[in-house]
Amino acid sequence: MVHRGQARHAQALPDGRYKDTLHTLERLKAQMRARVEHPFRVIKRQFGHVKVRYRGLAKNTHQLKTLFALSNLWMVRAALLAPS
Repeated sequence: MVHRGQARHAQALPDGRYKDTLHTLERLKAQMRARVEHPFRVIKRQFGHVKVRYRGLAKNTHQLKTLFALSNLWMVRAALLAPS
């Protein structure tokens, strides 16, 4: 198995079924990674949550949950604001 960061070595492989399968697998992993990391980008860039101040675990947890809920709304805002 090719580990993350080693996908570029797949280019050196001879053409064939293994190379195609490896390319497809790396593409699927990249799509999943992008889908998982997108909400974190929204929280950091749109809402400015880069560093956490220590205010207690409960308060920080509630703030993060609220920010993730807001990021969900941010990501579907076009669909919510579209005229029906």
